[in-house]
Amino acid sequence: MPIDGFNPYRPEDVEKYTKHRWWLGMTWGDLLDKGSDLYPRKEILVDDTSRLTYRELREKVDRFAIGLIEIGVKPKDFVLLQMPNWHEFVIAFYAIHKVGAIVVLLVARHGITEIDYLSSLTNPVAWIGPPRYKKTEYLPMLSTLREKHGSLKYLISVRDPEDKDFIPMERLIEEAKLTNVTREVLAARRPDPCEVSMILPTGGTTGLPKAVPRTHNDYIASVEYHTKAWEITSEDTLLTSAPIGHAQAIHNCVGGAFFNYAKYVITDSTNAEDLCRVIEREKVTAFPCVPSIAQRIVELPNLKDFDLSSLKKLYAGGAPSTPELVKSVYEKLGCKYVNTLGSSEGPSCMTRLDDDFETITTTVGRPDCPYAEVRIIDQYGNEVPINKEGELTMKGPNIFNGYFKSPEDNKRVFTADGFFRTGDLAKKDERGNITITGRIKETILRGGETISAIGIEHLISSHPAVAEVAVIGMPDKALGERICAYIKLKQGASLTFDELISYMKGIGASVLQLPERVEFIENMPLTNVGKIDKKILKEDISKKLEGEGKI
Repeated sequence: MPIDGFNPYRPEDVEKYTKHRWWLGMTWGDLLDKGSDLYPRKEILVDDTSRLTYRELREKVDRFAIGLIEIGVKPKDFVLLQMPNWHEFVIAFYAIHKVGAIVVLLVARHGITEIDYLSSLTNPVAWIGPPRYKKTEYLPMLSTLREKHGSLKYLISVRDPEDKDFIPMERLIEEAKLTNVTREVLAARRPDPCEVSMILPTGGTTGLPKAVPRTHNDYIASVEYHTKAWEITSEDTLLTSAPIGHAQAIHNCVGGAFFNYAKYVITDSTNAEDLCRVIEREKVTAFPCVPSIAQRIVELPNLKDFDLSSLKKLYAGGAPSTPELVKSVYEKLGCKYVNTLGSSEGPSCMTRLDDDFETITTTVGRPDCPYAEVRIIDQYGNEVPINKEGELTMKGPNIFNGYFKSPEDNKRVFTADGFFRTGDLAKKDERGNITITGRIKETILRGGETISAIGIEHLISSHPAVAEVAVIGMPDKALGERICAYIKLKQGASLTFDELISYMKGIGASVLQLPERVEFIENMPLTNVGKIDKKILKEDISKKLEGEGKI
């Protein structure tokens, strides 16, 4: 029986996806077990403190799973997983799935607001993470949640066995017995692949996150097609530096490494020099990241001090990739660049390793799953012609089937025949490549004109002095909104407002695309999943305008 609040897939879609083997009928636990059966002695998981072979990892996962069963975690229970980029995340992730429970993914920086909201939807029985991480103490938040949500029974600590308020993960692993009986108990907990395996919070920049339920079948399909599209194999070594609980890390690495039997390296640092050291030490071949991380690496003054010759593929998503960045990666790192678009809900496009420079810098490529259907539609739901702008919609075996306990949202974001409305404005060319032209919600309403923020960002980011840019609408009494650009300059570069306007006019920007204000900023504020936080920028410009008496 499906859990309450989850929209099951249409029977005809289940039959289609299963018949054609687009759904493999595997669970997350199956991925780990198959890899450990094939390559028991292969080193599979490395972080800043540990190195584990498949056999060693599987034993820890199975022991922790048995420990979870023994304390009372039941099938279809929800478990909050909030951990930094540590190898224990992988142990917990696979163990929760092996007991038939459901992972609720959080990133380390999620606070009481996000956790409380997701808890109100899922009624979790357990939380797993460190009692404290950097400047965050989790116990006060968890105590509040326990009072509010009576379901939260078990607080499981990681790397802090002395804290008496928690059950140590290490103790559960150590005390669990692997016997024929406990192995049979664990095998009996294997969930149906059509059941929900996890809840992912959306990575939006405003409001509370939506809860995205993903089944074993549809998410493993995402893992398969996404990693095959950029040719991940058992010869690769993948690196995660972005939050491990975010979709990018889950489908590329936590899933992708195990689906393809590749080595998986995790680091808890986003410092460019630290990343270079890890790439050099572990001979990393494939690195999924966000463009800002790639930018930091190519801008390193001492980049030549590191041997990064092992790196063959760099994948960037979550923000636009500028031609200048792609060129710098080619010239300074000597590796392929994959430009991507993706979301927790499943729709995903990416360029391929053999695409030309223009395709990589002007499009986000083709859908990674060849069985996903793509439609670009107008405001009335009609499919538009090739190279005409409309909203990107998708449907397929790798795409979710509705937000959790959000019937009103689901009515709005799905077409009558089940296509998910991504909210991205896009065009599709003759080869099937998708160009993102704007975001329906990321538009500026200026004097009755609807202006794409992303379109202006593309123009500004082409300036050689610009490292990062975010364009927002700033309040205006007369026009409703005007255009404001926040710009981070490249190291040692300089740029004035007048120089930028002159440059934009020179490359053909229209009057409507010219920013009316520019704020130069040392670092862009980021959301919990590493995207530029435009909400903070909008708050900042509103305060500035208030101080100047302009609103």
